[in-house]
Amino acid sequence: MNLRTATEIGKCLSNQTRMQIMEWLKAPEKHFPPHETLKHFNDGVCVTYIQEKTGLSQSTISTYLSNMEKCGLLISTRHGKWSYFKRNEKVIRQFINFLN
Repeated sequence: MNLRTATEIGKCLSNQTRMQIMEWLKAPEKHFPPHETLKHFNDGVCVTYIQEKTGLSQSTISTYLSNMEKCGLLISTRHGKWSYFKRNEKVIRQFINFLN
């Protein structure tokens, strides 16, 4: 990981709601119901559930998640009209190693 990438990740994490999302996605089964169609968390959590839990607007959460994906913290998967997000553990480990 280089300094530029680490700085972008730091910017993404400089918001309490984004930090909460990262924490919730660490153990999604404790914080979210499985989507009624998929019945699992292999591809992450449906954006709708994340938005509902934060209480913020759909556009705000979409912007947050998009920025977190761009800096590598999240991985998105689409199933039909639904988008799912999960943590990118590889990049998170690289970020932690860079900070150490």
